[in-house]
Amino acid sequence: MKTEDKKAAVAAYKERKISAGIYALRCAPTGEVWVGAAPDLGTIQNRLWFQLRLNGSPYRELQAAWNRHGADSITFEVLEPLDEETAGYALGAALKARARHWTETLNARLI
Repeated sequence: MKTEDKKAAVAAYKERKISAGIYALRCAPTGEVWVGAAPDLGTIQNRLWFQLRLNGSPYRELQAAWNRHGADSITFEVLEPLDEETAGYALGAALKARARHWTETLNARLI
């Protein structure tokens, strides 16, 4: 890759729109659901899948479902992107509150 191409790629990455919000992971064979909050919904699935593939997820029940049923049985779903206008200091509290709401609504486990 040329230097100019690398610089353009880095600039595009830095300028991308970041969306915080709530996501769910669903295991089709068992019906289990896990809910989590992320400051960047665009990158959280890649991080989770990386951990699961390496058998290094901190979420034991999710890892067990992944190992037992395989990668194709787990799906990722964005439940609720948060307003871009949510201030930085309020973002953490908003993510926690919405994650609790979705955990109760879906009878899920919080991750």
